[in-house]
Amino acid sequence: MSERFDPAQADTRWQAAWDEAQCFKADDTSSKPRSYVLEMFPYPSGRIHIGHVRNYTMGDVLARYKRMTGHEVLHPMGWDAFGMPAENAAMEKGVHPGGWTRENIANMKAQLKRLGFALDWSREIATCEPEYYGHEQALFLDLYEHGLVYRKESAVNWDPVDQTVLANEQVIDGRGWRSGALVEKRKLNQWFLKITDFADELLEGLSGLDKWPEKVRTMQENWIGKSQGLQFRFDLSDGGTVEVYSTRPDTIFGASFVAVAADHPIAQGVAAGNQEVQDFIALCKQGGTTAAELETAEKLGFDTGITARHPFTGAALPVFIANFVLMDYGTGAVMAVPGHDQRDFEFATKYALPIPRVVAASLEEADTPFDGEAESGDGVIVNSDFLDGMSVAEAKADVISRAESGGWGEGKTVWRLRDWGVSRQRYWGTPIPFIHCEVCGVVPVPKKHLPVTLPEDVDFSTPGNPLVRHPTWKHVDCPQCGKPARRETDTLDTFVDSSWYFLRFASQPGDRPFDPAKIAQWLPVEQYIGGIEHAILHLLYARFWTRALARIGKVEVKEPFASLFTQGMVTHETYERRNPENGQPVYFAPGDVERTAEGATLKADGAPVEIGRVIKMSKSKKNVVDPDEIVATYGADAIRWFMLSDSPPERDLPWSEAGIEGCARFVQRLWRLFGQYDASAEGEDKAVDRKAHQTVAAVAQDIESLGFNKAVARIYELTGVIEKAKPSASRSEAIRKVLLLVAPMMPHLAEEAFATFGQGLVAEAAWPEVDPALLVEDEVTVAIQVKGKLRDTITVAKGTAKEELEALALASEKVQRALDGAEVRKVIVVPDRLVNLVA
Repeated sequence: MSERFDPAQADTRWQAAWDEAQCFKADDTSSKPRSYVLEMFPYPSGRIHIGHVRNYTMGDVLARYKRMTGHEVLHPMGWDAFGMPAENAAMEKGVHPGGWTRENIANMKAQLKRLGFALDWSREIATCEPEYYGHEQALFLDLYEHGLVYRKESAVNWDPVDQTVLANEQVIDGRGWRSGALVEKRKLNQWFLKITDFADELLEGLSGLDKWPEKVRTMQENWIGKSQGLQFRFDLSDGGTVEVYSTRPDTIFGASFVAVAADHPIAQGVAAGNQEVQDFIALCKQGGTTAAELETAEKLGFDTGITARHPFTGAALPVFIANFVLMDYGTGAVMAVPGHDQRDFEFATKYALPIPRVVAASLEEADTPFDGEAESGDGVIVNSDFLDGMSVAEAKADVISRAESGGWGEGKTVWRLRDWGVSRQRYWGTPIPFIHCEVCGVVPVPKKHLPVTLPEDVDFSTPGNPLVRHPTWKHVDCPQCGKPARRETDTLDTFVDSSWYFLRFASQPGDRPFDPAKIAQWLPVEQYIGGIEHAILHLLYARFWTRALARIGKVEVKEPFASLFTQGMVTHETYERRNPENGQPVYFAPGDVERTAEGATLKADGAPVEIGRVIKMSKSKKNVVDPDEIVATYGADAIRWFMLSDSPPERDLPWSEAGIEGCARFVQRLWRLFGQYDASAEGEDKAVDRKAHQTVAAVAQDIESLGFNKAVARIYELTGVIEKAKPSASRSEAIRKVLLLVAPMMPHLAEEAFATFGQGLVAEAAWPEVDPALLVEDEVTVAIQVKGKLRDTITVAKGTAKEELEALALASEKVQRALDGAEVRKVIVVPDRLVNLVA
């Protein structure tokens, strides 16, 4: 072996060898137990970032380990390739989204290959290719045929910059999640998927996902939002009624007003011919749509002059048009109880409306004033006539019972979850396979005409969807009557693309989306890895899509991901100076800064820069590290080892130059150790044997549980033991075991060393076997004390008799020197632990 390991030579050589041997190609016909390991596939932005490296390294270690332990492993890679960034690039750079995307895919694929990931590239998919999205169109039509797809006019979140509709989940603080533009409300005809039909299933299914993070399950549970309450009618002073829903009917005596959405028929009726009301409604439509935004926005209202009659007291409650009520939630009208709902409290405070207390800690505290905010907690009912003294649960049941017997309301379960609006007014997405005919209405595209492909000749010089402006693409004959018609110009939300890609990875026939028999072999995914930011959008939609396909008989599996792991981010400190003109920070890249014990200076001028917080790597803060540069400098194995070291994988990992340099040194340290392997060595070292076997067993458990940092620590420890041991057959065998232990983590180094052993490819080697007998400690170290002070230790067989321990202690030279001829008056023996001699 050479003196040093050369990653620049070894990395490319072994990557080519793996490709030639097709080491990582999954075999559908294999009789081995199957393991499907999957990381969330990336958007082809042009470059992989260090977060990708951490995510894919974790999955890669598990996939390689599973292969070594006798599994047939499916570990694929693809590209979530549709979306707005490609269209933005088309507008900004004058390029076609397809060309921009495919060039990025080629670049990122090359980057991933340089890191040596054990991926089955034969199953590579890109969602922007017709051979993928054509099958997606077929599945969409299948769901339509079973009543799970429909079209209706609805209020939507409109991004005026990206010129498209956004789901509620894509609106952050009132702004589009990609553009940052203030979102507007519009009414458009939209396509929807009936995810609400699966609300109960999706909620109940969470209880079986015991290998998912509790936080993710809680987030989905809250998003689905099952609640039970009362739906009832208020009689109105104008002769009409208004229907409301309340999860807290126990607080009905605390109602002091009724609020309706700007789109509610009552609001629209009041607005007719009244410009002041029309202006107020227009103002409401400029607000946010998410629960968080409604809670934080300033509460605004318009008194309609109509009153609602309280069903128990007969009191006249004013009816307001309010900006914190949405037509899409519940009935579009609410019974407002300001004492026990914060939004109602803020509204009532602003408009000087009564804020009665109807829940208190006890009956004696019925008149306790509010301390500047609503109290939404539990307690006993007060100031509520016949409900006084009841618990919240008792009062809810009583009010619901009275409403039902009186015929003015009924108990009802409602859900926060809304149907999934999938229409997007953009070009770079899956065309929705429908045709609009003036005679036949909305007609599905016949499956024999799929895929409906995107036109290549599109113009992005004008904002908006170029499919609408295309001179020929949208014009088509109706497949039913043959008369001129037009294609649907909306495309599908890209979250549809990622809601079934894991099925296509498992099975890729040309004539249909997948083979159900092969899906049954591979699914559910054994281990899914990705960021917690996808807890609701992607993960909930993927669960829904799988269950929907199961309901219509396309697959048998209902939950796509058996185990989910959400990894932490890779972070880095920031470096900045303040702009003297405006006081704003100016950031510098890590490569432009010289880090010293005293602080940091800019290489360009030698002047100090301020070291900022350690935060998620961000282009805007310039605290990013280029994986390509790290691989070129230190090799793929060093960066892979760094990704696994120190921090538990679910926590953030701070990047440091010292850390990656330390990993590179350990690569060379292992190389030197592997060079000491001697197949002809003789002799036994029981301590080394035991340590090696214990480490193999423990590292296996660590990898299975994704405790990579623990596995790394154990390998460090075993390496140190081997380095100190004398040459023997046991030592050489332990060196071989270390090589196999690090093979999933440092595959290039392991292959290079394994080749010198003459034993084939380590990528095809088996995980080292463990002797169960060596996992049990059969020797113990016993402390020998003289008058309570430690004088020596002895290693003996576990369970050695007291008499023998006493004899061995007295035979110790160190003990005899400590006794210095004194007579031993008493001997205290604690088996397997201690011998104390009292002189």
